[in-house]
Parts: sequence; C-alpha cells; structure tokens
Amino acid sequence: MQRGNLDDLQALVAVGHERSFTKAAAKLGVSQSALSQTIRQLEARIGVRLLTRTTRSVSPTEAGERLLRTVAPRLEEIEAGLAAVSELREKPAGTIRITAGDHAIETILWPKLAKFLASYPDIKLEIVIDYGLTDVAAERYDAGVRWGEQVAKDMIAVRIGPDIRFAAVGAKSYFAKRPVPKTPQDLIGHNCINLRLPTYGGLYAWEFERGGREVRVRVEGQLIFNGVFQVLNAALAGFGLAYVPEDLAQSHIAKGRLKRVLEEWCPPWSGYHLYYPSRRQSSAAFSLLVDALRYRR
Repeated sequence: MQRGNLDDLQALVAVGHERSFTKAAAKLGVSQSALSQTIRQLEARIGVRLLTRTTRSVSPTEAGERLLRTVAPRLEEIEAGLAAVSELREKPAGTIRITAGDHAIETILWPKLAKFLASYPDIKLEIVIDYGLTDVAAERYDAGVRWGEQVAKDMIAVRIGPDIRFAAVGAKSYFAKRPVPKTPQDLIGHNCINLRLPTYGGLYAWEFERGGREVRVRVEGQLIFNGVFQVLNAALAGFGLAYVPEDLAQSHIAKGRLKRVLEEWCPPWSGYHLYYPSRRQSSAAFSLLVDALRYRR
C-alpha cells in the first residue's frame, strides 16, 4: 500500500470518529480544507461516497461505516506495531495522552510527572482536563484517571493516590445569615455551588454516607462551574456552600476562612486510579509512566 493511501484512511477514521471535519483536522494537525480534499480524493479513487455532509454534521454512509469497521482496528494494530518497534531505541520515547480532572492533575499527576519528565526527555505527555467518565479507547487516550469505584470492570486500574474524603464547607460570612445544616437533607434550603459533569449533561449530586446509609442530594444555587477550584473560590467568597475534596479545603478550614459541616456524613472513598484498556499493548514509555504514578503507601 502506498503511504498516501494509508494517510487517506487515517483521515477517514479521524473524521468518522469525530463526526466533524474541524475536530478531525485539529487532531491530525492539518487544515480543514486539506482534510476535506483528502476525503474527496479517497472517495473519487474508490468510486463510492463514504461520508454524508450537511451544514451541521458529518456522518459515514453505509459504505463508509463498513470501511471504518474494517480499517480502524487495522490502523490501531499498525500503530501498536510501530510502538513496539520503537522500544528498540536506546531511550524510551513517544507521546502519551491522559485525561483527568483538574484536582487529580494538580494534586496527584503533576507532582509525580514533573520528576518523570525530567528523567525521560524523549517522552511527551498530553494531559486533557475533563470531568466526564471518558471512554479512553473510543477517544484515543492512552489512559484516564477516576476514583476507584468509577473504573469499568473491563479496564486495568492502578491506584495512584490515597483514599479521599470530601468536605461540605462555607464561609463565615455565609453562615452569618444561614443556619448550619445538621443533615444532608438540610442542604435543600441552602445556596449551594454546583459542579457540572459533562458525561451525564447534569449536575453532580452530593454523595453522603453514615452508618451504612447512603444519601444523594441534588442541591441548588446561583452558581454552576465545571471545575472544582472555581467551586472552592466561590465558597471562599461567601457565595454558598461547596462540596470539594478535603485536601483543598483543609488549610482554609484551619485558618478559619471556611467552616466545615456534615463531617460525620463524609466517609473516605477509594482514591484516584489510572485506568486503561486491558487489551492495550503497553509501550516501554507507558509502562514507565504507570510505574512512576503508582501509589506506594
């Protein structure tokens, strides 16, 4: 097969996966017009329309779907083979893509990765902040980060951090005008700062547990963020109650900037885990990264 043909097929797979010329072009590092021209040339060469284009969307035709089902797995095998051969290099190299939430990146990943990158200058990392429960295989990530309870059973999970607790907190200025909640149900009458989870398109329901009894409360308030650090800052400014990882709030609680409530309802949960497909053929670079991130008590 000519190299050009392989590039054309990679272009088709990218567009078929993203359902967008704009997103596929960004992923491939080419212009949208060049990508569109590549697809048209491929369709002209084989004499079949592969994509249906409208002003709002792009979708594979029946022929396109059939070709994608055949080609996409083969291209993944080729990439895995190339990665395996690259391991013969003297130094580990390659690009590793990871998706994680901002709290995990700031508190777990980056402190370890900063040392890791200094030791392996030929390894490149792309880290994407995402609160969704990302399908790393479908989105072509090498790995993702979730709490242990959230990792799908068909994934390999490696613990990278200690158990984690959440804390419900509010500023003193907030409590000057509001009563302190005694039970999770009392949160219904409070102005709470919400966190949006893109996977479900909805808001995170605050999770509590006491004496084996689990309670999930869908709180309401004036503010919604898609990042936990912004939630914390809004609470510090007195705009409402926040439910954030304990380690983020601890110093503010100790200095009296925040008051913690419902502490007895916040048990420890399984900490952050790195997860990746069990069928993934690990490169030397990826194996080194997993070992660097592994949690050691």
